[in-house]
Amino acid sequence: MPRVLAVDPGSKRVGLAVSDPTGTIAQGLSTVPAEPADSLASRLAEIAKAQDAHRIIVGLPLRMDGRHGPEAAAARELASALRKASGLPIELVDERLTTVAAERSLIAGGVRRDKRKLSVDKVAATLLLQAHLDRKSGS
Repeated sequence: MPRVLAVDPGSKRVGLAVSDPTGTIAQGLSTVPAEPADSLASRLAEIAKAQDAHRIIVGLPLRMDGRHGPEAAAARELASALRKASGLPIELVDERLTTVAAERSLIAGGVRRDKRKLSVDKVAATLLLQAHLDRKSGS
C-alpha cells in the first residue's frame, strides 16, 4: 500500500499525518494555516507530492447524528479542490471525535494547554489516518 496523507481540516489550522511506505503506521506530520483558503489545496498538494503520497484522505466532520453541517460542506469543497490540485485519489473519512480523542490523549500525556492548541490538529490527523489504515488492513 503506498503512502497516504491525512488532512484534518480546521478553520484556523489543518492537521496533517502521513503513513509509512507500507501503509501500516500513521505518523503526525505538521499543521499548516488554513488561511489563505484560496491557496490551501495547492499547498496541501505540494506536501502530498513531497511526501510521495499516492492517496489523500480528508476528514469529514459530521455531526453526532450523522448530518452534514457547514464544516462538512467546507471539507467537501477542500477535497474537491485538492483532487484538482493534486490529481490524486481523495477519500472523505468520518472524523467524528478525533479532535476530542486527540485532546484527551494530549491531556493524559501532561501537555500544557498552550502546547495542546498547537498540536491537537496534527494528533487528530494521526488518529484519523491510523483508524483508516487499520480498517483497510482488516485489523
